[in-house]
Amino acid sequence: MEILLNPGPVNLSKRVRQALLKPDLCHREIEFSDLQQRIRASLLDIYGLSHADWAAVLITGSGTAAMEAMMVSLLPRVGKVLIIENGVYGERLSRIAEIYNIPFQKLHFGWGEEIQTAAVESALANGITHVALIHHETTTGRLNNMGKITAPCKAANIPVLLDGVSSFAAEAIEFTGWNLQACAATANKCLHGIPGTSFVICRRDALQAAAPGQRSLYLDLNTYVSQQDRGGTPFTQSVQSFYALDEALSEHRDDGGWKARRTQYRTRMQQVREGLEQLGIRALLPVGESSCILNSFHLPENMDYQTLHDGLKARGFIIYAGQGGLVQSIFRIAVMGALTSDDIQRFLNAMREILKTRDN
Repeated sequence: MEILLNPGPVNLSKRVRQALLKPDLCHREIEFSDLQQRIRASLLDIYGLSHADWAAVLITGSGTAAMEAMMVSLLPRVGKVLIIENGVYGERLSRIAEIYNIPFQKLHFGWGEEIQTAAVESALANGITHVALIHHETTTGRLNNMGKITAPCKAANIPVLLDGVSSFAAEAIEFTGWNLQACAATANKCLHGIPGTSFVICRRDALQAAAPGQRSLYLDLNTYVSQQDRGGTPFTQSVQSFYALDEALSEHRDDGGWKARRTQYRTRMQQVREGLEQLGIRALLPVGESSCILNSFHLPENMDYQTLHDGLKARGFIIYAGQGGLVQSIFRIAVMGALTSDDIQRFLNAMREILKTRDN
C-alpha cells in the first residue's frame, strides 16, 4: 500500500474502509435521511455550534464545489466582496467571482506571504460588504492568522466567508470570534473520509437573507438546506462517501476531536521537519507560520521534483509538487490520514536512500 503524503485524499483507516461495504441505499429512503441528518449534526458538534443558528449543508462534490456554493449562495447581488489572496486557492475564489460576475476587489499578497492586517483594514473602506479568504493556504502550507486578519472585519461587522477545506477538523476555527458567516470544507482531508462529499457550515440567518438571489441550480445552498432540514435531498448524493464520512466523524470523535487531531498532526510534522533538516532539507516557512497539516520544503540540491517523486513512489510514498512558479523549488508533505510514526520514519529512510543515490 502506498503511503499518501499529499494533501488529500488520505490513507483510510480500516473502520472507514469497511464502511464502504455497507448495503446499497436509495437516497430517497428514510435510512439515507437518518444518515444525512447524523452527519450534519456531527459536523456542527466538532466546533460546538448551535444547531438553531448554524446549518451544515452537504453537497456531492469536491472542496471546490463547497467553495463555489458558498460564494454564489451567500454573496449579495448588491455589494462587494474583498477577496484576500496569498496562494492558488485565494486566487481561485477570485476566479469564481469573475465567472459569476460577483462584484469584488482583490487584496493580493505573494504566495506564502503573510497577510497584513493594516492592508485589510484599509481595503474595507471601499464599500466592502463581505470578505472571503483561505484559512490554510496549501500552496505553501501557510496558516493565515485569522484572529488578526478578521479583527477589523468584526469591528466593522463585515461577515467573513472562509475556505476551511484544508483546516476544518484539525485547526482552531472561531466561528463567532472571526465573524464567520460560512466555512467551506470537505470529507477527504482532516476528517479522513473519501473524496465525493463536501459541505458548507453557514449561519441560518445569512442563508435566509440570501434566499432570493439564486445564481446556481446545483450549488444553491438554500435549495439544499430547505430539503435537508426536512430529511430530503434535491439531487442524488454519493451514498458510499456518506457512509465513509459518517464513520470518519465517529472515529474523529472517538479519537478526541479536532484538538487531539491537531496534536497528532503536530507530532507527525515535527518528526518530518526534524528528519528532513538532518538531511539538509529546509522548510519553506517557520513552524509558527505553518499549519500542522501540510508543510513545504525546498527541493534537495541538484535534484528536480520529478526525480524525487519517482524515487519515493518506487519506495511506496506519494509526495506533492509545488504549484506555478514554485514547481522548480519546493515539494509538499501532508500528514493527514491513517499514518503512524513508523510510516514517517520509513519515508525519512527512503529520502536518505535517494540522497545517497544522488551523491554516488
